Amino acid sequence: MTASTAVEFLIWLLIAASAISVLAKRLRIPYTVALVLGGLLLSLFHWHYLSPLQPGLRPNWLTPDVILILFLPALVFEGSVKLNVRDLLHDSVPLLLLANFGVLIATLVTGYLVHWTIGLPLVIALLFGAIISATDPISVLAIFRDMRTDPRLSLIIEGESLLNDGTAVVLFQVILAGLVAGQLSLVKSAGQFLLAVVGGAALGVLLGYAAFRITKRIDDPQIEITLTTLVAYGSYLIAYRLHWSGIIATASAGLIVGNLGGEGMSPRTRAALESFWEYLAFVMNSLVFLLIGLEVHIDALAHSWRTGLLAVAVVLIGRAVSVYLLVPVSNFLAENIPLRWQHVVVWGGLRGALALALALSLDNTVPYRDTVLDLTFAVVVFSILVQGLSIKPLLRILGLGNDQIAGA
Repeated sequence: MTASTAVEFLIWLLIAASAISVLAKRLRIPYTVALVLGGLLLSLFHWHYLSPLQPGLRPNWLTPDVILILFLPALVFEGSVKLNVRDLLHDSVPLLLLANFGVLIATLVTGYLVHWTIGLPLVIALLFGAIISATDPISVLAIFRDMRTDPRLSLIIEGESLLNDGTAVVLFQVILAGLVAGQLSLVKSAGQFLLAVVGGAALGVLLGYAAFRITKRIDDPQIEITLTTLVAYGSYLIAYRLHWSGIIATASAGLIVGNLGGEGMSPRTRAALESFWEYLAFVMNSLVFLLIGLEVHIDALAHSWRTGLLAVAVVLIGRAVSVYLLVPVSNFLAENIPLRWQHVVVWGGLRGALALALALSLDNTVPYRDTVLDLTFAVVVFSILVQGLSIKPLLRILGLGNDQIAGA
């Protein structure tokens, strides 16, 4: 694929994303729901019409490493820069339990059940478990705001999503490295995991604080937006080179910039910064969903719909086990999370762009790549279309919407 063809390819994807966004507003449906439907239509169109005429439609430069480096920093930084650290610290016990041990439990439960029920090799099944363990509740959070649900419930779901992104990506990379090496050592993997997490967090805090010190001395929206872009992608790339967690580095930097950096920014700069990162996250989310439409074999997925539903059920079981097992521990150590809230945390743990990006990043040489890609897409489609659209009735049934703000 030539440079001009690659640019044309991206232009067509952006045109599709814009059309889907306009249509979502007209139909008054969440943009992520419209994106999923757009991805399904693109998949059908691609495999029935474009593929025979133009195989290999994805640009050659869009390699697995480029996919991770291009998409993940923007998606994670945009989410972290908006969160309040004080609120996160207030609920640090449940958040850390769910984002760390919860991801590990969900990965193990999902992996072993997929291995036993669908028949994938155990390492591949665990790789799928890691890919699908990260949550992305963006469409659910809008519903929470509309129904005036307790802000603490929203924070728990959003905060867990931010923190478990890093854990899921590190776990994914550790399992993938073991797959490539031909063996998965528990001790070695645990050491790599801890080093990646601690190193990435330290690097992100350092770079985020450096950006904060610089923004205090200047008042220029363009320069400060450029600086945050350098921090978001620079922290990821440096951590990547050091074999630390780029996602955790980017998330840590975003938290520092969002909470300390605001003190040194004028209202004009702050508004420009938020608009820029919302736009960039919109573009990256859109591209991920549309690219997955070009990769997923929708006909094969339709023919094996029972396998897709089985994967959905297994992922929900893994999510339920992790939440219902860990939240009672959190309740013993910190402020209570009511059982009704726990049901919402389980059902509201949607999967989205991060899972799709991780699946897309798998090289063609990875065994069962297409199967993992198809199963990931099936779970994401179900979580957004079924779980996302049914969360409002669930909140009403549990009495957590409008003026019935959570109790025990």
